[in-house]
Amino acid sequence: MTTDATAASRSASGSAAPVTTDRPLSMDEVAAVVARDIPAGAFVNLGIGRPTRIADHLPEELGVVLHTENGMLGMGPRAEGAQIDPDLTNAGKVPVTELPGAAYFHHADSFAMMRGGHLDVCVLGAYQVSEHGDLANWHTGEPDDIPAVGGAMDLAIGAKDVYVMMTLFTKSGAPKLVRQCTYPLTGIGCVSRVYTELATFDLRPDGVHVRETYGITLDQLRTRLDIELQ
Repeated sequence: MTTDATAASRSASGSAAPVTTDRPLSMDEVAAVVARDIPAGAFVNLGIGRPTRIADHLPEELGVVLHTENGMLGMGPRAEGAQIDPDLTNAGKVPVTELPGAAYFHHADSFAMMRGGHLDVCVLGAYQVSEHGDLANWHTGEPDDIPAVGGAMDLAIGAKDVYVMMTLFTKSGAPKLVRQCTYPLTGIGCVSRVYTELATFDLRPDGVHVRETYGITLDQLRTRLDIELQ
């Protein structure tokens, strides 16, 4: 799938280039931005939900190897039409393709890979991320909310870099990038970068740095987020 952000995110030589847009990005465009930033040859896990879209924007020539906690290494883009094999899915049960050299294994071995520090990057969704990199993505704390931790805790502590892909605000307008998480934590100080439809943020020891903005200015972001932005 090609989007405006996909086209803008690669120069003619194929190298990374900043995205330029005068509007917020769609989630597919956010996925393209994340794909642009994943290092060539990296071993990567894509979390259930929005992050799985990143697989559709990874050029094969980059040699990125996708891992799923249900026991697959070498996952390709989402399967369509005649490509669909009901036995070949990602961890979110979405039909996927396999790339040459793909391997399958028991989910216990898959979790050993996650916990053993063998993944270069994982990309997760989130309810909240704190300015210090704390992650809350498995429970809102509401009595009727269904907990859904899955492999998130294992990924959060096991991957060398943890990226989050989420909307910057809730449906009610509350920020999801916050001073301190109010939801139950998945991991402490584990998130290094946050991708949203309005901006991309680096979470560093000296604070939150804005890498790019989409359809919003840095000053406008400062008025809507209760954190210091650099």
